[in-house]
Amino acid sequence: MAGLGKFLKQAQKMQRQVESTQAEIEAKELEVTSGGGAVKIKINGAGKFLSLEVDPELLKEEASLVNDTLLAAVQDAAQQAKDYNDEKMKGATAGFQMPGMT
Repeated sequence: MAGLGKFLKQAQKMQRQVESTQAEIEAKELEVTSGGGAVKIKINGAGKFLSLEVDPELLKEEASLVNDTLLAAVQDAAQQAKDYNDEKMKGATAGFQMPGMT
């Protein structure tokens, strides 16, 4: 049973690390631009979109160009947030091993 106690302490430590990391992820703001700066998106590390700015000059362009530029910016922002989140969470859970799962 000594192994179980050690495992529980390790799990509690990891839980605290994960909670701290989640708070850090939510506080992190990423800024993504597309179309040479015509579209600016702010997103946090957890994937919550915070703001969207579109240069009025872009709106004068053909609709398909505007749509493609906005879509590219949203996709890039979402991917950057996911990558940031994954990297941070990987660090928070590093070293945690389930007994018998080595």
